[in-house]
Amino acid sequence: MNLPIFNEIDTATETQTTEHCSEQLKAAFTQLKLAYNANKQPSYADRRQVILALKSALLANREQLLSALNTDYGKRPNFDSLMADILPSVQHVNYTLEHLKSWLKPEKRSAGLLLSPSSIYVHKQAKGVVGVVVPWNFPVFLSIGPIVTALAAGNKVMVKLSEYTPHTNSIIRKIFNSLQDSVVVIEGGPEVAAEFTQLPFDHVFFTGSTSVGKLVAKSCAERLVPTTLELGGKSPVVITANANLEQAADAIILGKSVNAGQICVAPDYILVEQSQYQAFCQAYLTRFAALYDHQKFSEEYGAIINEAQFARLHSMLEDAKAKGANIISPPGYQIDAQNRVMPPQLITGVDDTMDVCKSEIFGPILPVLPYNELTDAIDYINSKERPLALYIMSQDICEVRTILQHTHSGGVCINDTLMHVGADDAPFGGIGESGLGNYHGREGFDTFCHKRTVLKTPVWLPRVKLILRSKKLALTLLTKLFVR
Repeated sequence: MNLPIFNEIDTATETQTTEHCSEQLKAAFTQLKLAYNANKQPSYADRRQVILALKSALLANREQLLSALNTDYGKRPNFDSLMADILPSVQHVNYTLEHLKSWLKPEKRSAGLLLSPSSIYVHKQAKGVVGVVVPWNFPVFLSIGPIVTALAAGNKVMVKLSEYTPHTNSIIRKIFNSLQDSVVVIEGGPEVAAEFTQLPFDHVFFTGSTSVGKLVAKSCAERLVPTTLELGGKSPVVITANANLEQAADAIILGKSVNAGQICVAPDYILVEQSQYQAFCQAYLTRFAALYDHQKFSEEYGAIINEAQFARLHSMLEDAKAKGANIISPPGYQIDAQNRVMPPQLITGVDDTMDVCKSEIFGPILPVLPYNELTDAIDYINSKERPLALYIMSQDICEVRTILQHTHSGGVCINDTLMHVGADDAPFGGIGESGLGNYHGREGFDTFCHKRTVLKTPVWLPRVKLILRSKKLALTLLTKLFVR
């Protein structure tokens, strides 16, 4: 059965009604569901063939993806797109192909004395049709990653791409054109997204803001549809008194400069020990100038995605200034409003009434807050919602252990930022306001599977007959087993 790639739904077209949009989505879903029902448990060879076809198409279109990403952003360096979108996607595909056979094997479990000599196995069963909602900040990796894993688990996938990356979306549609029996691509605005998440999926995987994630979770909960929510939040950096400031600055610059800080795990604010406060700010500005040559800055540093996001960030700066904060940026690196380029903006003199302390920044603005005791920094982190990432800059293993033991976060990097996202063999996900569930690694495969317990009893075993005929003895034995 061949499924056409679902073309963009233009919600701006007056003649297209919401009802028609809903009908199109339902028709596309029905086609995928029929394809899934025709082969509910595809073989290892079939799954591998689908993933290899996707990899081949991805590699064949990598140059077009780089060009499209640059067009959608107005300016996005190839380094950012390769490092954070394309290479991780290829790496994730390779990792999945390497481990898929072992993931598919049924797991033998213990039957225990009560059920012996029966055997128990846990089988991994595809859930069905999975809905994937993709944000605009990394449209390649955040579509390829969950889709590859869902396909590996034997599912069919409908993917809703962001309306803010139309040029990239056209290449992604081209890539998935080779998987017409397995993947349907949807485009459109918020209205389409709302209709999309109302479809009777067997699992919904959403990446985006916490506010929208709550709406998705509520919609799915009403229909008992399981969800994975990859959200965001305010990811803190703790710099302790004995940290290597130059190394810390380099790590934070990477986390805050790739994609101009438009990353869900980008460092959102700095907590630095009081004696290192001024030294860190100076080290950050110095190291940025060393890492981003002024002459090549316009080529190597990315733009904010659109005018609305740029205006939001500019409003945060104005709000902080109006409330008494100081804005510091590297000398000679100016904000270019016309091209939506914003070099690092350190904010000192920060307090919790400012917008930069209330919501996720998602850009190159970085509040810096001093603390006196490490417990003060820990208490500040714990007074906020649980973050997606926590970054610790320290050379003291005891201090690192203390922070780890007394905080919660989706993931942690020590003397680094961002890099834990690239760990294919470990789960990635948030906690609380920053997300629900995991993907990457074996845990990602398990996310898109139903683990079905299968108990097999030998036909010669008269267990039921013995139990019914010896109820008193059976109850005595059972009681002894449970009170051991």
